[in-house]
Amino acid sequence: MRAEDIEITHSPKKQRFELNVDGHLAVLDYIMMDDIIIFTHTGVPPEISGSNPGVKLVETGLAFARGNGLQVRSKCWFVSKYLRRHPEYQDLLR
Repeated sequence: MRAEDIEITHSPKKQRFELNVDGHLAVLDYIMMDDIIIFTHTGVPPEISGSNPGVKLVETGLAFARGNGLQVRSKCWFVSKYLRRHPEYQDLLR
């Protein structure tokens, strides 16, 4: 899987970002509270974990937050770990 082949969809009704690779669905779930997006869960099937879909989902979620003027809170260990390693997103944290 090449980066340019990845398509992430946003499903506001389900409150999640989704990435489907060869029939395997990876997700980044969230809850909206006013102007805060709370990331609650990142789920990646082991069959596709080597292609870093979790990172791609988190980056998409954070870009969505920034583009919509939202503050970020994380209840997901994967998102929290990503945020600790990427100081360029610290301005989004609440």
